[in-house]
Amino acid sequence: MSSFRPERVGEQILKETSLLLLERIKDPRVAAVTLTGVKVSRDISLARIYFTLADPDERKEAETGLKSAAPFIRRELSQIMRLRFMPEIRFQFDESVSKGQRIDELLRQVQGDLHDSE
Repeated sequence: MSSFRPERVGEQILKETSLLLLERIKDPRVAAVTLTGVKVSRDISLARIYFTLADPDERKEAETGLKSAAPFIRRELSQIMRLRFMPEIRFQFDESVSKGQRIDELLRQVQGDLHDSE
């Protein structure tokens, strides 16, 4: 078995799930969701799909909407991808985007403090 298979499956899951969210899922709770990545377990039994939102206040609603859409997404992916075993789909909020924004903010503060001290 190729060690790159989980990555290839993850890329395909991300692509197809993005299309499903855009074209087939009409739930307004997931309209503002942006998918940021997928991690597939080594045995391809679990796919964690990471997402982010422009407005973090809508996180709980989006998580609820994605959780209710997960069985539909898994069923559609199994028909599209034709894998022997379709991984379980779990959605997880991507904290890295907000952490990156916080780091940028702190760096700007430090840079401002350096200019002020000169």
